[in-house]
Parts: sequence; structure tokens; C-alpha cells
Amino acid sequence: MTADSGGKTGTRFVVPRRTILKGAAVAGLTGAFSAPFINRLKAQESHPLAGQKIDMNILGIAGWLPSSLGVKMSPMFADYVKEKYGYDVTFGFAEAPFADLFQKAATSLATKSQEYNIIISDSQWLGALAKPGWILKLNDIIAKNKNLQLDWYSDTVVNTYMKYPDGSEDIWGLPQEGDTKALYVRKDLVEDPNEQAAFQAKYGMKLPSTFEEYEELDAETYEKIMEFFTRPDQGLWGAAWQYSRVYDFCTCPLLSIMWSRGGDIWDPKTGQVEGILNTDANAQAMELYKSWLKYMPPGATNFGIAEEIDVWTQGKVATCLQWAAVGLAMITPENKDKVLVVPPPKFGKGAEAKRVYCMGGQPWVINAFNDDAKMRVAIDFMNWWYLPETTLEFAKRGGNPTDKATLSSPDFDTINPWNRAYKFMLETGRSRDFWHHPRYSEMLAVQQEGFTSYMTGTTASAKQALDYIACQQQQILYDDGTAATAPSDACSSTSL
Repeated sequence: MTADSGGKTGTRFVVPRRTILKGAAVAGLTGAFSAPFINRLKAQESHPLAGQKIDMNILGIAGWLPSSLGVKMSPMFADYVKEKYGYDVTFGFAEAPFADLFQKAATSLATKSQEYNIIISDSQWLGALAKPGWILKLNDIIAKNKNLQLDWYSDTVVNTYMKYPDGSEDIWGLPQEGDTKALYVRKDLVEDPNEQAAFQAKYGMKLPSTFEEYEELDAETYEKIMEFFTRPDQGLWGAAWQYSRVYDFCTCPLLSIMWSRGGDIWDPKTGQVEGILNTDANAQAMELYKSWLKYMPPGATNFGIAEEIDVWTQGKVATCLQWAAVGLAMITPENKDKVLVVPPPKFGKGAEAKRVYCMGGQPWVINAFNDDAKMRVAIDFMNWWYLPETTLEFAKRGGNPTDKATLSSPDFDTINPWNRAYKFMLETGRSRDFWHHPRYSEMLAVQQEGFTSYMTGTTASAKQALDYIACQQQQILYDDGTAATAPSDACSSTSL
């Protein structure tokens, strides 16, 4: 169907990304379609850009496969619109390491530039991009384009990649890459009869070795697995999780543990942080997470995505908490028959046990300053991106779509080894995003400082680190006008 841009004009858009891979092996997936992708039409549809040539630019994340997939698939979009609408389009691609990407986007958008027409944004940046009017509000666009009126797999998709402010109906992004946490497990180890017998003898229970058994895995049993496979004399450790101060590396697993244990980090309605984040229960979650370092290789306090890929692909760890989107880097030709991808552990016991892990992934956002022609192409691109054949091809190339139709298809679980775990964790209540607030970067920087200060031993007390973070974030939100309450008097004496 034809696309309707809603008559907005604009500049450029940036593609933010949640994680950096230091040259990790994620470069595959560049091949062309094995069969014709376009349904040939007997006649082109009438289109205002017919006969024109438009140059577009996408801003994305350097070294991040899901970000590059949209660009590598763009020639297919060019073929599609040439055949269907009669115009020509080319795409340029700008990229930056994740730590630099937001600033690159913001610097351009602040000048109302059309340098980047479409951006892949980190989900948490929606507020920072929307509040100054840099990106296009999409409610009217969606209302006028039936291809964009999708049935998403869960409310988690809409709340993570599309809406700002939280709880509103204002839509600013469309899902480009869905992502959840998953547990990568050495299948060759957990299925080994000798390992199973030894685990049974030591702990009096079966060593989990199937997806269904990991669905029921609690943190107490998971710690036994980590302990069992920690064998430094053999160059093997029980796990790799992220503890690095870079971007949100320590934050995502730690918030996952806090949420899964019943804690919280703030009240988005009131902006209150102090008294919600810095609780004894959250301090205990930090203490637990730090205690797990003894099951991880030396240097684990510096682990981010790339470091996890390294120790995993080198066979140094039995389990690894990693993003589903990193599956093609984690699962290589050498280990492809030795990997099981499952849900990460629950916290608690019995019916009370639960898992609530951080969402990853990125939305597309559209530069609000695009001129009419570039805006029309951007909307055409979105309409094409969510066609069933496009989303399926994206999945086959290693991407994670988020629409219900694709994820519910009979063969989706088997397209990629991580798909079943990704879909399981995308169910409502099993994953959640954190702040979409415009002051996100400041809140995150303070949080990473406090979390890693405790993990590395610079700050001795988990509660002290949480008090510091809570007071700093309360001040940030109070200064912004989000929080009605200023930091308490106790904050005057908090430090790391």
C-alpha cells in the first residue's frame, strides 16, 4: 500500500545502540536473497516521488550486527520502491561506537540538520530525542499506514521501543531490533554423562540440560552449576556476566537481579528514587551479584559484551548471561553443536520465584527535520520493513523481529538457536526496560559509577553505593522538575 508521511518535514536521524563489540565476529549475513524478494506488479502505483532519485542516510552503531542488518537490507528496499513506486533511492550509512553515538546524533539534530534521516536509537534515548522535538512523533503516521498497525508480540515491545513518556500513548519509535537477556550454556558439558553423574553425586539433583529444565531453574541451583564448573586448574569457570563500568554493562544484569528479587529503582510517576532504589533488599542483591565473581574468570569486573564473547568462544566458561542479539557472535561454526540457549535463572523459591530481566534492543526513529521527499522515503521504508517477507528475512539473517505474526509462525523457534529463549523472555512480565527519561545519560553515569565502585571494592558497602546513587539521581530529577521532592538531608553526607 502507499505510505503517508503526514506532511511532516525534517532533518536527520541517528541510530543509537545499546552495546559495543570490540571487533567481535558479527560480520556475516551479507548475502543476497536466494529467491526474488519483490512481488512483481503489473503496473506501478502512483507516487509523488516517481521518477526522482533520493539519497538517504542512516546513523547506526559501529560493529553491531542488528544495526548493520537494516543497512545491508536497504538495497532490497531500493528494488522494492523502484518496482512499486518508480523512484530510485540510495542509502549511506554513518556509524559510531556506542559511547559516542548519542552525542553524534544530538550534535547533528540540534542544528536541524538532515545529515541523518533515519536513526537506530537506544530505547532509553527516546525521551532525550523526543523532548527537544528532534524526532518525529509517529501516532498520526501509524494511523494513516495500515502496514504499521501491527499486533506486537507483547506489551513489553510497545513500552520499550515505542512510547514516551512511560504510561502515555505517545509513540516516537518503531522496533528495529528486539532483544532480551538469555543464558548461553555449554550443551556439551551439561549433557555429558560423566558430568551429570558427578553433579548428581555432589548436589543430590539432576544437572539441568534441557530448555524446559532451565525454564524452572532458580538462582540457588544456578549457583551450584557455576560452582560445579569453576575449575581454574582446567581453564574453566562457571559463568561470565557483565560487570564493566562501560555504558550500561553492570547495570543491566544487576537491575535484573533486583527486579527478580522484588526490588525496584524508582517511581516514574513521581520521579522518586530515594527510598526505592537504596533499600536493604537491593543492597543484598548487589552483595549476591558481587559474590558470583568467584565463579568467573580473572578480570570479570571489566567484562562487557566483547569480553564475554571472547571467554565464551574460547571455551573458558560453562554459562554466560548475554543478549540474544549477540547470538551470531556467540554461536560459531566451531561451537554451534555445543550451545544451548535458555531463559536465565529465576530468583526465589517455588511459586514465588520470578525472573524480570532488562530489555535490550533498539527502535527506528525518524528525523523530524527531514524535507518532504526524505520524510516520504522514511515512511515508505518503515512500511516495507514490517512487511511479513521483510521481517522473516530479517530473522533469517540473525535479527530479532517483534511482531506477533512472525514470532508465532511455526518455524520461528528453529530459525536461530536463541529464538526460543528470546521469545520466552519477550513475554509480558519477564523483561522490562528502565528509564526513557531525557536525563537518562546522567542517571546512568551515576548508577554505573556507584555499582562498579562496589563491585571493584572501592566502596566497601553496597548500601553506601546505593545511597550515593539514589541521592544523585534524586537531585538530577528534582533539578529537571520531574521529582517533586528534593534529596533528603541525609544526602549531604553520602559519598563513595
